[in-house]
Amino acid sequence: MPDLLKTVRSLIVAQYRFICPNTVTTAIAIFDIDGVVRDVGNSYRRALADTVERFTNGYRPTELDIDTLKSEGVWNNDWEASQELISRYFLAQGRSIKTDYQEIVAFFQSRYRGEDPNNWNGYICNEPLLLQPSYLNGLTNAGIPWGFFSGATRASANYVLSKRLGLQSPLLIAMEDAPGKPDPTGLLATVEQLERNQNIDKMLPVVYAGDTVGDMYTVEKARSRFPQRTWIGVGILPPHVQTTAQRRSDYTKTLIEAGAAIVFSNVQELTPAEIEQLVLL
Repeated sequence: MPDLLKTVRSLIVAQYRFICPNTVTTAIAIFDIDGVVRDVGNSYRRALADTVERFTNGYRPTELDIDTLKSEGVWNNDWEASQELISRYFLAQGRSIKTDYQEIVAFFQSRYRGEDPNNWNGYICNEPLLLQPSYLNGLTNAGIPWGFFSGATRASANYVLSKRLGLQSPLLIAMEDAPGKPDPTGLLATVEQLERNQNIDKMLPVVYAGDTVGDMYTVEKARSRFPQRTWIGVGILPPHVQTTAQRRSDYTKTLIEAGAAIVFSNVQELTPAEIEQLVLL
């Protein structure tokens, strides 16, 4: 975001605090996991490319191929994305084939989780973390309730939240709990559970941080379904698009066009102060 716009936003918030010094502005913060909490460039995406290569006997999609597919906003599920890329590959050759979805899922999981179902040893074991527990503690101390809504399986999501980050029973709506994005059901359910568990004012604004077009579309659909509430989409640039200035710029533009109010390079830039500014504006 240009420095001038940041300055203007800060001045507005400062003026608001001067006029209403006893007013606390807060929101509910919900986070996607893949590309936001953990870097999946060399895990989920690698497994996706492996799967497409396996079932097409040689075609391996590039990062740009995968981003182009996901920019359509409906391929949040990487198993389904794998199947779609396989189908499109053969259609481009004038061939229509029928793929076995369960075979695709099984092969994908053998790469992502590994061959041992009891002791995972796949790509998931080496995912870099993109936030630290101290960041979430900072939100809690600022009076900002938080939770997670992800298209990842519950087991995969809990692996990073509980085992890697050490969070104790974090509120999570995962793949098994709701329809896939951009259907907003899971986002709404996450908010409802936070309200119920923490006795929260039901009209607090909701900030949802995600790294894909589908995440931003989910916010738009939540707004359409529940327009009396404030819904704010925050885009997060996944690490794989930050390799060049051009890719950063293009991906930022894509997220903004999909509805993001602001885009950050890392989720920890979404500080309590930034959340307050987003809510006020």
